[in-house]
Amino acid sequence: MTKVSITVNGQETGSDVEPRLLLAHYLRDVVGLKATNIGCDTTSCGACTVLLDGESVKSCTLLAVQADSQSVTTLEGLSADGEHLHPVAAAFRAEHGLQCGFCTPGMVMATVSLLQENPKPTEREVREALEGNLCRCTGYHNIVRSVLAASGQDPDEVQGLNGHAGMAPAGGVETAPGFSTGSDA
Repeated sequence: MTKVSITVNGQETGSDVEPRLLLAHYLRDVVGLKATNIGCDTTSCGACTVLLDGESVKSCTLLAVQADSQSVTTLEGLSADGEHLHPVAAAFRAEHGLQCGFCTPGMVMATVSLLQENPKPTEREVREALEGNLCRCTGYHNIVRSVLAASGQDPDEVQGLNGHAGMAPAGGVETAPGFSTGSDA
């Protein structure tokens, strides 16, 4: 067993853990925070995305001992009072950027990280930034709208979305790898 001390959502946590315990399991099973979902254990889906010292990481491939003496923020930690949604989560709700909700915590956390680095991303930058987060339900259109709305932009006015300015090159709609356009085109 190894002693770890990790600040989670502003609260100091500490526990003796197996050296092989993944951070995702530490957050869910030791700390009791269930918003960090475990989907693949291979970094493929992004459902376990959290912020580690402000940086977006996939907690299913990071050991809890690697996060020792660091700060982790989960979806639960984004709400200052536990009652009001964080602006990014509110944008996902307003723009219908979720369906089953399984990927949503990881999408929201990746979006928070993106907007810290790039406060006014383009549609393409949003799609590229979220490339490592998979959603099996939405087709990504409303997720992208949610991110753009969270950035303070009007999703209907951002270049490239909904066929506005910046039309796709001949041959089809331009998207980042791994993203569907939500259309049959």
